[in-house]
Amino acid sequence: MEQAVALFGNFDENIKLIEKEYHVSIVGRDSEIKVSGEPEEVALAVRTIDSLLTLINRGEALSEQNVRYCISLVNEGSESKIEMLAGDCICITSKGKPVKAKTLGQKKYCNAIKKNTITIGIGPAGTGKTYLAVALAVTAFRAQEVNRIILTRPAVEAGEKLGFLPGDLQQKVDPYLRPLYDALFDMLGAETYQRYVERGNIEVAPLAYMRGRTLDDSFIILDEAQNTTPEQMKMFLTRLGFNSKMVITGDVTQIDLPDGRRSGLKDVIKILRDVDDIAQVRFNEKDVVRHKLVQDIIKAYEKNEEAGR
Repeated sequence: MEQAVALFGNFDENIKLIEKEYHVSIVGRDSEIKVSGEPEEVALAVRTIDSLLTLINRGEALSEQNVRYCISLVNEGSESKIEMLAGDCICITSKGKPVKAKTLGQKKYCNAIKKNTITIGIGPAGTGKTYLAVALAVTAFRAQEVNRIILTRPAVEAGEKLGFLPGDLQQKVDPYLRPLYDALFDMLGAETYQRYVERGNIEVAPLAYMRGRTLDDSFIILDEAQNTTPEQMKMFLTRLGFNSKMVITGDVTQIDLPDGRRSGLKDVIKILRDVDDIAQVRFNEKDVVRHKLVQDIIKAYEKNEEAGR
């Protein structure tokens, strides 16, 4: 009965998604589920239900995102990989919520970060690149594998000039760094975060502040790396010290550099392609864990770009 409740979801929302996708009718009675419709569509719906039951049996809570993801894996004939997603909690947030990889792309990304000194995560908005990197940084810090977490991003405006912002230096750069703060607040809670900042265990700073430093015993995350210049990217990479990890995240389709300047992220993907201990993980629209419309928007933009080539 518990399985059935989890499978159907609130107001049968999970089952309605499957019905809509495959044009079938699904009815649950006692311990049986009856699926009716065209034979091929029924077979796909049943495989989707089996995949979801696998997740439920592994203790996963179903959401619209993972139901849609199961559907996409079944449509590709890859549902056997669904077991890889079960288990493996990366981090517990300050509110007691487990952080887990929700797609195979995210799982690959997390494994790459654990195994390699430098990991480059490239992909569209909403794929969890920054959030998962921060979760792994907090995990490494809690396990005393590193002494510091350093989060940085280039201070480049997204197509609009913010002008002369009021306040001291920290207040001026805060708007650029807000997404990094949000992820850290989520993991640690505001008070714990503040305590670590005061002790110097956590540093959130614009990329320009990295020059001339060597970062030992640190977990360093460079966010929005598509907005670095090749010179900035080289400067950042050469900050790497002993017993440190680096994660570089970015989306090459959202470059905000002025005057058509070359992106350091595009360069580094080519230059460091065959270097040992540096991993590159690419996400696609299937790895988007935000609202379904975000996936559709990314697909529409990709289609439009291909048509314009």
